[in-house]
Amino acid sequence: MTETTVISRRKAFGALAATGAAVASSSGPAAAQGAGATVTLLLVNDIYKMSEDKGRGGFARLSGIVKEERAKGTPMLYFHAGDCFSPSLMSGFDQGEHIVELTNFAAPDVFVPGNHEFDFGKDIYFKRHAQSKFPYFAANMRQADGSPIPGHKDNEIFERGGFKIGVFGVALPYTAQLSSPGDIKFLPTMDTVRAQAKLLRDAGADIVVCCAHTDREEDNAIVRSRLVDILLTGHDHDLAVAFDGRAVMVESNEEGNYVTAIDLAISARNSSDGRRTVSWSPSFRINDSKNATPDPETLAAVKKYEAELSKELDVDIGTTAVPLDSTTISVRTRETAIGNLFADAIKASTGADVAIVNGGGIRANKQYPPGQKLSRRDILTELPFGNVTVMVELSGADLKAALENGVSLYEQRAGRFAQVSGMTYEFDPKLPVGQRVTAVTVAGQPLDPAKTYKVAANEFILAGGDGYTSLGKGKVLIGLTDGKLMANEVMVYVRKLGEVTSKVEGRIAIK
Repeated sequence: MTETTVISRRKAFGALAATGAAVASSSGPAAAQGAGATVTLLLVNDIYKMSEDKGRGGFARLSGIVKEERAKGTPMLYFHAGDCFSPSLMSGFDQGEHIVELTNFAAPDVFVPGNHEFDFGKDIYFKRHAQSKFPYFAANMRQADGSPIPGHKDNEIFERGGFKIGVFGVALPYTAQLSSPGDIKFLPTMDTVRAQAKLLRDAGADIVVCCAHTDREEDNAIVRSRLVDILLTGHDHDLAVAFDGRAVMVESNEEGNYVTAIDLAISARNSSDGRRTVSWSPSFRINDSKNATPDPETLAAVKKYEAELSKELDVDIGTTAVPLDSTTISVRTRETAIGNLFADAIKASTGADVAIVNGGGIRANKQYPPGQKLSRRDILTELPFGNVTVMVELSGADLKAALENGVSLYEQRAGRFAQVSGMTYEFDPKLPVGQRVTAVTVAGQPLDPAKTYKVAANEFILAGGDGYTSLGKGKVLIGLTDGKLMANEVMVYVRKLGEVTSKVEGRIAIK
């Protein structure tokens, strides 16, 4: 593909994007003025699921793309911009060990850890690092005493096609707010970029590449600084390709759905005074994994793990001490013990003040008698959508608006009905929509419209699903790309309880 393209999963990324413009510019003199070569940079980021979904994505197709690109014989560097150890379903059982094995089949030349690599703590992170057959880059990660992280690289100069490609890595600077890296320090992004770019250029790098797991705001800052030639990034899950004539930025969507290749036409010439000038021009190819041939070796491993996962799902994790009712009519019209259980679980996992679970997200439509064993499969049947937990800081007024939305279609038994934790609310379905909630308490105190509360929910309603637009008005503390799989968090909570004693206790009152 030879034109700049932007396909955003959630948002465009601003002034950097130049859609529809043919990429034919270079950063210096024309390529024909000296000896040259083509070097390919290949990028994947944010891949969690083992298997393809509807014929696209997954590790077998990703490996197929990587191996096919390498087989072309063009000098190449393969980059992984992080986020893979979590929050997949299997990772809830093996803390990402299967992900490392699957990545090893087509090992990247550069791997930058994302925030999800630390979801199971620092010790597990280092265990996965030891199992990896690929190098980790993170110039802004340091031990508590400020010393480098063992086994991690800040940067490296790769010789490809007779040219020096200087590469450094940047991890998400606020990882500690989203995950569990222990006492690992994360230094500011731009300070790191300035230092690393200078170091590599002073060392003779012809092209400087930053591989980063950073959000779009920091991506834009990196590119606009003009300190690096190419930014390969992850975290936002966009399929984004941008070139403004001086710098390139690429992100490759998520789940290995699309794997972006940058073919750099690089040339060098010597001036009359003996100075060497390097110029380059990028072309872009977006590998749609739907058209890829799955790598047989990786596919066999995926099938093995899927079979193991199936066995793992039939493992008991708790016992009901009380009846649990997930019938559709119940979870969409009144307080339920199972709704309380799920809301309590995400409140506990996020550390929120309150939690909201939309009744429509509880799907099994069944009843569990006291004494019944609960399995992992039961939880996944109840929560089948693959939503992750999120948390937003919200005003009391907006929190009340969310509850009003939850009862706005009460007569229709709509899925927006709110099961809650950490709070109680009373409503009168006979009152006009928007005025039905008559009382709300949080932690036993009346809701303060001006106060802010930490509200846990799932990604679907944070994005405005089921009409929950007021949730989007607050400050996101744990977002879509940072949360953990809701079903896994419920499983952890149920296992910790052992005996489920959740009951209807007056959290929701109907006049």
